Amino acid sequence: VQLQASGGGLVQAGGSLKLSCVASGLFFRRYVMGWFRQAPGKEREFVATINWNGIDTYYADSMKGRFSISRDNAKHTLYLQMNSLKPEDTAVYYCTAASGSFGTGDYSEKSFDYWGQGTLVTVSS
Repeated sequence: VQLQASGGGLVQAGGSLKLSCVASGLFFRRYVMGWFRQAPGKEREFVATINWNGIDTYYADSMKGRFSISRDNAKHTLYLQMNSLKPEDTAVYYCTAASGSFGTGDYSEKSFDYWGQGTLVTVSS
């Protein structure tokens, strides 16, 4: 299984970025997908997740209203649209896949089976 994230970069505060993650080696449409991030010196944290149908989504509180997760099952691709970016959003963003069910309420790392290599997002003030 490979999860190849891209789209990171340097952006000014208030700006936008759209991350992509192309999946291979798994039956993409059967997996719950998600994004996590890890800021320098901090633990990895949950960002957002989306069900196989592309309709059901869930976000960490600090991302609600600013971030939008989506997927294109035909392209085996997961997206994260990030708007109104803040310096505290600076982190490595990881794409992840879960074979379990959506909506269990458990958004910890252990709920996800496969991880990508991450893409760095830097937000300048």
